[in-house]
Amino acid sequence: MHGRYGNLDYSRLTKLIFLVGVGMFVVDELGEFGIEKAGMSVPAWEHSLLMTMAAIGVLVALLSPFVFGIVLPLTE
Repeated sequence: MHGRYGNLDYSRLTKLIFLVGVGMFVVDELGEFGIEKAGMSVPAWEHSLLMTMAAIGVLVALLSPFVFGIVLPLTE
């Protein structure tokens, strides 16, 4: 039976999007660590991009269980 949003597997979707958020955060931390250890000087926009990616990754990881695990299944 199809729901309001189609045939979605909410548990799989929640886990996948949570891992995407964690992955974004990890990429930022590894990038910052690598830049610092290599002694590289990067432009401000690159540092800003990495920090923004970390913030978005944390938000995605924190909000995905609520949105895809609680809210969307309840609205069907």
